[in-house]
Amino acid sequence: MATANPPVSQTKSFSTIFLIELWERFGYYGMQAVMVVYMIEKLGFSDSKANLTWGAFTALVYAAPAIGGWVGDKILGSRRTMTMGAIILAIGYLLLSVPSEDMYFLYWALGVIVVGNGFFKANSGNLVRKIYEGDDSKIDAAFTIYYMAVNIGSTASILLTPWIKVHWGWLSAFAVCCGGLLVGLVNYFFMRRTLSRIGSPPDDQPIHKGKLAIVLGVGFATTFVVAMVLQNQAVAKACIWLAGIIVLAIFGYLIAKVDRSERAGLLAALVLTAQTLLFFIFYQQMSTSLTLFGVRNVDPNFSIFGVHLFTWIPEQFQALNPIWIMVASPILAWAYTALGKRGKDLPIAGKFALGFVVVAIGFFIYGISGNFAVNGIVSSWFMVWGYGFYSLGELFVSALGLAMIARYVPARMGGFMMGAYYVATGLSQYMGSVIANFASVPEDMKDPVQSLPLYTDLFNKLGFLAVGGTLLAIVLLPLMKRLSESHHGSSAPVKDAAAAEAAE
Repeated sequence: MATANPPVSQTKSFSTIFLIELWERFGYYGMQAVMVVYMIEKLGFSDSKANLTWGAFTALVYAAPAIGGWVGDKILGSRRTMTMGAIILAIGYLLLSVPSEDMYFLYWALGVIVVGNGFFKANSGNLVRKIYEGDDSKIDAAFTIYYMAVNIGSTASILLTPWIKVHWGWLSAFAVCCGGLLVGLVNYFFMRRTLSRIGSPPDDQPIHKGKLAIVLGVGFATTFVVAMVLQNQAVAKACIWLAGIIVLAIFGYLIAKVDRSERAGLLAALVLTAQTLLFFIFYQQMSTSLTLFGVRNVDPNFSIFGVHLFTWIPEQFQALNPIWIMVASPILAWAYTALGKRGKDLPIAGKFALGFVVVAIGFFIYGISGNFAVNGIVSSWFMVWGYGFYSLGELFVSALGLAMIARYVPARMGGFMMGAYYVATGLSQYMGSVIANFASVPEDMKDPVQSLPLYTDLFNKLGFLAVGGTLLAIVLLPLMKRLSESHHGSSAPVKDAAAAEAAE
């Protein structure tokens, strides 16, 4: 006799999360593509103020899922919290598109986006983890493809929003970001049945209206707190460091208190999270120093052998990152799966080390571009190849950071640990903005010949920093091997029992 609700395939469940993640990232990266330049050109911010404001915002954006993951795990359920986050994000982007001369209104709109992202981000990743739980090679492949969803959405919006900004104005560009979230929500509504068996325990219970009201009330109040924090750089810095210290302390407490069988996995996750923190310093350059370098010192015309092909708006150079990732993601996902079947998959710590190597190459390409400049302007092809190597490194480190949490962290802590991972990335992105300010161009410096050495010097230093990350990852390989073997040895009986139970 057929069941009323037959099981849904993993592929269909994954496709639902893939699509809503795609549209959520469409909104976020569309805003990211133009926000720093908007602050400088439209609002009159200095380079330093724009970089640090954006850095504080992104740090809070990435820190917020630590709470959102807990709300999904314990209070409302992962599916509900993710959906609620998408709705709040749409409201935030809509607020950015409202004409207002009040600077506080901008900060408040950014605060709404912080809260919405907090509810959405940890829970979408945690749902992917639950779909493929127990199969390491599939988890690596799934998160690599999931990461490709990020880049499909971001490619479209990074190309679109600068073009809309030029033709219809800044506010119209932000309105398009809101539209992307609305499309994602409509699509999710029609596909939501595919996740009916995936989620955290509260998803299986009737929604508690009182708890929902409290969560929404706290979220609304938090938007104003974030707005005040963004206005004060000293307060922003203190809050970001405090959040990092708190999460690290909780991490230490959990490592001390969990069963010995789970401790090795948590220690491995902590080590890899620390390496991820270093990586996101490089990632933050995309929306800060690399974007401003593209605006001021890169020829937007693409030519081959003197034949003009096309011209990009400078902010669109950011799209090179997701374009390269979409090219490489399916190849790496296939390679991970094929090697996993043969028992020859490269350990995740080894993938991190390889990632830092290619990131270093990417930044050295940006650095040497100054040697080929004409009147302070470099060829757009340096951006193409620099982003190519950087993006491959991102796939080895950032895409697998989520898979690392899924692999090493006990299921009952999944939502919180996803959130803790994002706190670490937020902290490092703020550090990335601080580093980007080493190439801050004074307001009276308009000549590209003068600004060029500021950028190329920064990029060369970042290249050497990535070399340091490579050496650190290599030194840690033996430790990671021992921790991984200990983790898998202790978790094998649990997995076997789960498999036997599923077979029955």
